[in-house]
Amino acid sequence: MHKSGEIRVLALGLIRDGDRIFLSEGYDPVKEATFYRAMGGGVEFGETSLEALGREFQEEIQAELKNVRYLGCLENIFTFNGKSGHEIVQLYGCDFVDNKFYQQEKILFNEGKRAKTALWVDINRFKSGELKLVPEQFFDYL
Repeated sequence: MHKSGEIRVLALGLIRDGDRIFLSEGYDPVKEATFYRAMGGGVEFGETSLEALGREFQEEIQAELKNVRYLGCLENIFTFNGKSGHEIVQLYGCDFVDNKFYQQEKILFNEGKRAKTALWVDINRFKSGELKLVPEQFFDYL
């Protein structure tokens, strides 16, 4: 976990399959709201964002990536669980090496002690406002 008051650097992977995207589901207990974010995680000191992207997918769901291409950089200032956060996101487009990941609707995994869910979600559910995608600038890459 990162320290309060610090900017966190993340590497996230945008994986798209037709009209659906592969995302991690999150929940903010203070806002009592569910949200969705691309899979990935923090960049460690001495590690490139590209290396971090591969490591995070391996650690979280044991997946290898291919066709990895840099899409851009996003800045996200937000409030989660009642605390302010600030992230710099290095965003990559990518695909799974193993096709089995495209067949699974939902994957349960652990991030530290937290149980998490990764799943395929129809993009139109975000465009209609039914579901919340974060950060909002993510839409620019869909």
